[in-house]
Amino acid sequence: MDQEYERRLLRQINHQNLPTEARLSKCVSATCSPVSVKSGDRFIPTRAGSNWSINFHYANENCRSPNQNHKAKDASSDSSKDTVAYAALLRNELLGAGIETVPDPHTDDRRHTVLSQDSHSLFRYTVHTKRVPFDSDNEVSPYSLSPLSNKSHKLLRSPRKPARKISKIPFKVLDAPELQDDFYLNLVDWSAGNLLSVGLGACVYLWSACTSQVTRLCDLSVDGDSVTSVCWNERGSLVAVGTHKGYVQIWDAAGGRKLTSLEGHSARVGALAWNGEQLSSGSRDRVILQRDVRTPPSAERRLQGHRQEVCGLKWSPDHQHLASGGNDNKLLVWNSSSLLPVQQYSDHLAAVKAIAWSPHQHGLLASGGGTADRCLRFWNTLTGQALQSTDTGSQVCNLAWSKHANELVSTHGYSQNQILVWKYPSLTQVAKLTGHSYRVLYLAVSPDGEAIVTGAGDETLRFWNVFSKTRCTKESKSVLNLFTRIR
Repeated sequence: MDQEYERRLLRQINHQNLPTEARLSKCVSATCSPVSVKSGDRFIPTRAGSNWSINFHYANENCRSPNQNHKAKDASSDSSKDTVAYAALLRNELLGAGIETVPDPHTDDRRHTVLSQDSHSLFRYTVHTKRVPFDSDNEVSPYSLSPLSNKSHKLLRSPRKPARKISKIPFKVLDAPELQDDFYLNLVDWSAGNLLSVGLGACVYLWSACTSQVTRLCDLSVDGDSVTSVCWNERGSLVAVGTHKGYVQIWDAAGGRKLTSLEGHSARVGALAWNGEQLSSGSRDRVILQRDVRTPPSAERRLQGHRQEVCGLKWSPDHQHLASGGNDNKLLVWNSSSLLPVQQYSDHLAAVKAIAWSPHQHGLLASGGGTADRCLRFWNTLTGQALQSTDTGSQVCNLAWSKHANELVSTHGYSQNQILVWKYPSLTQVAKLTGHSYRVLYLAVSPDGEAIVTGAGDETLRFWNVFSKTRCTKESKSVLNLFTRIR
């Protein structure tokens, strides 16, 4: 090949491989040093700037339909499970890990400790002085046709848990005009009779989940009042309505008539909680009134412990303790006889509205703080001990436990307006649901414990399927059983 032609060809190739800025600077320079490179007479094109794996990946993504992409994600999750199972099988055969069940790759329940419990003996020489019998779990029987150990056989035969799938889209959306965007109110509740009560402005509406029929229960505008809280009793026959003027009205839902109107508060009633035939009400006047609806209104208990508005009230499942949260950042626990709180928790840095008692562990209480706190905290009310806490990243507005599994759901406000499903005690996020454009201030659970309804200042009610009906198989009747497993 001609030497001059070869030099021009190499200069052209180098010029094409240079970045744009380098080419411009080279063109404006007055002198260019000649390139003296010895090479053969074959021209081999360079493709250093091409990333073929990325290009083929984008080509496949563009050619796929959304349904195919969803199937590809499912296939990738299945392959991740196969990878975990294969890794556990290798640890059994090479390291003698003794793993009998396939860990779930999507949970964080300390699975790494199971897989790495024998990693300290890696590359360490040991001499076995005692002969291990052939019926040992880690040994292979001389009569077996498989080279795998008994532990690995159990691992391969272990059943796989079905993948948990929670829909990110609500299965129903209802308009709720005049649903107030007020953190301190509780305007949505779901009864045992599958009726949803919603306070909209000065009216309370009932929506039937069976027939989708809407009826207006009451209208307080004739009295110049408005609704600030609603709460069903356990049987789903009576609904209590708290008002802005400090009244608590008891309504018969089936008959649509007001049974009684209770006085005693000097400011709005933002929190209500039934305990059998007793009704507890919390107000901006910082007082909690506990009254039996069967007795005259004069027979009441006044619980004074908060220094600011009471915004959260919940009775324990055994009907023995009442938890109250206030705008003074305090979480108080009361018993059924004393007029003073038996426990007081002051770890939150903002208002405590979100309160929920666990139906699975006796004495386990969960609470959430407002914008300045953003934390979920768990308490052992049997001993007064603080358990766990996690920063959710946004204002915690509501909490509710699943009736069938050791999970809970939280709704949030500033600044993400999301709904989170948590697994307890690992506090792993099972799902994150979005859709509301305002703070998710209201939450209620369906009577079957499978669906939830959320309400926000965007004046919509959204229904989600978040919990399953599969009952938890773990035997942990008391919260004390749980402490021995938490490190």
